[in-house]
Amino acid sequence: MATHTVEPVIDRWGGGACPFAAGWRKVMMWAFIVTDGLLFAGFLASYGYARLMAERWPPQQEVFSISYLAVMTFVLISSSATMASAVVAAGASDRRATTRFVLLTILGGVAFLGMQAYEWAHLIGEGATLTHNPWGDPSFGSYFFLLTGFHGSHVLTGLIVLCVTAWHSAGGRSSANGVEIAGLYWHFVDLVWVFIFTLFYLV
Repeated sequence: MATHTVEPVIDRWGGGACPFAAGWRKVMMWAFIVTDGLLFAGFLASYGYARLMAERWPPQQEVFSISYLAVMTFVLISSSATMASAVVAAGASDRRATTRFVLLTILGGVAFLGMQAYEWAHLIGEGATLTHNPWGDPSFGSYFFLLTGFHGSHVLTGLIVLCVTAWHSAGGRSSANGVEIAGLYWHFVDLVWVFIFTLFYLV
């Protein structure tokens, strides 16, 4: 007569186990993403209110090169694709491919920051500051430097994380879970930029 082994049922919501079988590091990363996403949402909502209340908001086409910004966005989105490839390679235990894709992601992030630094230098050269700009409402400069600067700091943080991840991967010390967590952060940074690009530069 066949016997059946009954596996114990784990109450993942009663304490002592991570929900959805996720490790504590991944759960903490998701908690950070949610709270930081709400912070960005607050900044964008504040920008939207200031723009509605402004007598004359500067037309984006007069201030920015939209084609240049489109290239910036393409570079960052492409880095998200290479990061996804790194996560897949890490899951397949392909250390060499993981390292290569993480390094390509770093290259994309550095290129994006370099292009953003050029944009900042151009606007500062035109006379834009936190309290003044030559195109109209003074809060335009405040929100430009706040939104792009805060996002840029996240990109820089992500690059530091990716450098550590690449170093660990090259030395055979990284895990698939660690690469996935780094990828979660990088995808979040890319997604935030899509909202900033759409709401601040295009709409």
